[in-house]
Amino acid sequence: MNVQCLKCKGRGFCGRVYCPIYAKANSMMRMKKVLSFDAKEEFSSKAPAVLVGRSGYPNINIGILAPPEVPSLLEHAELYDAPRVWGSNNFQVDRIIELRSALINSKFKADVKKARSTSSDKRMIELAQEVSMAARPVDIDIKVENAPRFRLNLSPDIAPFGPDAKLKNAILTENPKISPIVEKTVSDYDFKANDAISTLFSRGFDENAITKLLSTGTLGVKIERKLVPTRWAITAVDDSLGKERIAEIRDYKNSDCLAFFGSYLGNYYLVLMFPEPWSYELFETYMPRAEWNQTNQIQFMTDYEPCSGRKRYAYNCVGGYYAARLPILDRLHQMKRQASVLVIRVITGEYFCPLGVWVVREATRKAMQSEPIEFADASLMLKYASSLLKKKFGLDASQIFRKSILLKNFREQLKLQSFYNN
Repeated sequence: MNVQCLKCKGRGFCGRVYCPIYAKANSMMRMKKVLSFDAKEEFSSKAPAVLVGRSGYPNINIGILAPPEVPSLLEHAELYDAPRVWGSNNFQVDRIIELRSALINSKFKADVKKARSTSSDKRMIELAQEVSMAARPVDIDIKVENAPRFRLNLSPDIAPFGPDAKLKNAILTENPKISPIVEKTVSDYDFKANDAISTLFSRGFDENAITKLLSTGTLGVKIERKLVPTRWAITAVDDSLGKERIAEIRDYKNSDCLAFFGSYLGNYYLVLMFPEPWSYELFETYMPRAEWNQTNQIQFMTDYEPCSGRKRYAYNCVGGYYAARLPILDRLHQMKRQASVLVIRVITGEYFCPLGVWVVREATRKAMQSEPIEFADASLMLKYASSLLKKKFGLDASQIFRKSILLKNFREQLKLQSFYNN
């Protein structure tokens, strides 16, 4: 927890235009008024999602996420867990905070291995799995031990969430509508998780839908299936799909020098493609007073992978590294090209409250959907990038270019062609 935030309590000591703590508290108060929070211990709802925690692993919380029994909230229950829809419709930070704050997290504890759980826990796990498999929010009756309560988390690093309560019992009041391909994939106990993820993605299921299936332990070889914390499952899906794309694009011709630029929710992405075999480097640049950076200096973190791939997790950029990589690989796959890709993410004060790694994926996707600018050579493209970053953000790109492993290799690594020319 940030000591400065405890002292400040939303009074602006850090100098930010917006305060993440105030944004969460304001949303919480608005939602309390909507709910007239006499909060019931029993309610009927439509559950769009499941949240699997990581605290206490392997004995973790599994939460059924559902809005309260308020007709206006139940009318569009599918919107409460729809990152792809939020991004494509340009939902803003306040709107997303309100959506997430309206979900009651009715949670119970269970072991990640279903076989080690009690009979009552097994039944609740199976119910959570049915919710994750459903094609739309499923009707459910929920009974909790205590009335759901809002808890204001003072950490600016934690994404907003709604009230929670300990789950006593839950019953589905309808048969969930499950896609035949999901049903077939889940019932195949010899189907490896990576293959299942690939199959579902190729059939039009987005990353969020696949993550729900993986986190509730419905994918993979039977003896290997277990609950996976949602945060881990998100990165696992992004990484698995990315690796498959990398294997495909390695056989394609090199791209031209192309620059893509786009943004969403204060996350700006400049993507530079160089006509070389696949490699990837991400610089996450935090402007002063933006998200985690409370200083007056520009801060950045970076991770890199060569053509042979990474051997370790991207500890600097963490899940955002894999989330940004996937839309770039999808665009290369569409172009039937490969490239060495330098990505510069600029995070401004517009992104005043962390909402999850899905923001990274959707912001990068918007950048990759833009019309690229083509350059005759790499030097011209770097001059353009430097000018853009300076003009738009006051950012001196030279410090990034000097630290870039990708650019160093691009300048210094000998090519086979150089031997033929001698």
